[in-house]
Amino acid sequence: MPLRPRRPGRPATAALAASAAALLAISLLAGCGAVQKAMDCTRAAGSVVDAVDKLQQAAGHALDDPQQARQALDSVESNLRKVGNDTGDPDLAKAIHTMNKGITNARRALDRNQVPDVQPIADGAGDMAEICTPG
Repeated sequence: MPLRPRRPGRPATAALAASAAALLAISLLAGCGAVQKAMDCTRAAGSVVDAVDKLQQAAGHALDDPQQARQALDSVESNLRKVGNDTGDPDLAKAIHTMNKGITNARRALDRNQVPDVQPIADGAGDMAEICTPG
């Protein structure tokens, strides 16, 4: 049985493909931390936005049921704490600061039997969602 003639360049093509695969794997691993961080940010922002939605609903009935509003504030604050511990982004830190300030003011209003202004908290949540949205 005669041997087939060897095609020139085949070992070079295999080596080139292996090198390209190795470079791709290295670049993917290097970017993995950034991708994971973005995914964590998006997930956390979603949790905060959901908590703020509940807060807005509770704020409308704050004089009738201030405990529900306090629980909603606690939920937002808890979610913010999780996000704040992991952020190094200055824009995200600013949004968290705005929201925390709004939470403090809302608690003061509840303590005075007033309807809390939750708009600064909602604005901060909107900023956070925008910051954490990839693209």
